[in-house]
Amino acid sequence: MSTEADRVPADHAQQSRPAPAIPAPPPAPDEGVHSAALPPRRPGRAAAALCLLLGLAALTAAALDTWAERGPRVPADVAAYDRVRELWHSEPVDTLLPPVLHGKGSGPGRSDRTWVRVALAPDSPCAAGLDAPLARELAPAGCARLLRATYSDASGSSVITVGLLFAEAGPAPLRRLAARFEREHLGERPGLLPRPYAAPGTPAARFGDRQRAGWTVGVLAGAPVVVYAVSGFADGRVVAHPQPAARAAQAKQTTAVAQSGLGHEALGLAAAVEARLRARIEATAPEEEK
Repeated sequence: MSTEADRVPADHAQQSRPAPAIPAPPPAPDEGVHSAALPPRRPGRAAAALCLLLGLAALTAAALDTWAERGPRVPADVAAYDRVRELWHSEPVDTLLPPVLHGKGSGPGRSDRTWVRVALAPDSPCAAGLDAPLARELAPAGCARLLRATYSDASGSSVITVGLLFAEAGPAPLRRLAARFEREHLGERPGLLPRPYAAPGTPAARFGDRQRAGWTVGVLAGAPVVVYAVSGFADGRVVAHPQPAARAAQAKQTTAVAQSGLGHEALGLAAAVEARLRARIEATAPEEEK
């Protein structure tokens, strides 16, 4: 970029040299004659700096105009989190927690499982579904809404409550929380249990806190949702020592929770619900997020 002030006349560059007595005629344009007597003309440093400042000012003005027209851009992952956390009321509950769920290879010995929904809780604050110690660990996520349902296995011998906690926090704190749950195995720590949902007149009528047997809690990576499940015996028997579902599902476990398959029930149902949720997230995503 240059201005009229930047163009230094040729005679100005020659003022310090004595003029010849008889001016020499300039060479003809087609003679190819070049004089080495004069240095090439260059703008002064002050003029170059002025040019740079004017250029930067023009770029800044253009950027401010664009910002004023479009407003600040929202990062795609923040927009996606906002959209997903609204699924609890934009999607039918039967889509997220359907009447029947299937788990291929989810049972002991990789057997297939089928679960039937026997109780559906009204959407509620998160405190209703979490023991206080677990609620404290999940506090950084915040709670927009909690969806819960209780299922029975095909034999009617076990009941499992599954929950979808839609978080209020943004991507960064939720990613940190998910990493901490993974690193410290908080979803398997004794004392950090979700609560069951019991409904009168159903197979889960006697499914209370003392009947909890196996549980799992997971903070999803890439979505503002916590998925949990807790299992128990349908006959209402008390379980003195609940066991993390991941541990109860390991081979050669001899506890009552493991031998009854209640670890597999909690893990399998949580995985089935998470898979449906992820499918809906993908299906409802706008093209720019895919």
